Amino acid sequence: MTDSSTLDPEDRKIVTLARSVRARNGVPEGAAVRDETGRTYVAGTVTLDSLKLSALRTAVAMAVASGAKSLEAAAVVTEAESASPEDRAAVRDLGGPGTPVLVAGADGTVRETVTAG
Repeated sequence: MTDSSTLDPEDRKIVTLARSVRARNGVPEGAAVRDETGRTYVAGTVTLDSLKLSALRTAVAMAVASGAKSLEAAAVVTEAESASPEDRAAVRDLGGPGTPVLVAGADGTVRETVTAG
């Protein structure tokens, strides 16, 4: 686990945003990504009869739709042990294999940081 106070302030911000959207929307996951210009995109899990997207894939899609060219970092607040391979692939597609993905619990404590791989 990572003490959130030791995180870079910009990384702490995306974890906080991801945690907030999860709580506000009452969804299983919240996510936030930061693009190459420092803009952030925040999303929760999407669960419709015709469309199911994880929070992280939704945040990446929002960044792409808004014109982001790359990602600096991503964060997901989830009960899962880690970011799924599909979520990491979405981050990798936009940010590259070295893009960090912070995985935090509901309390905002970062459990691990993985790369998009």
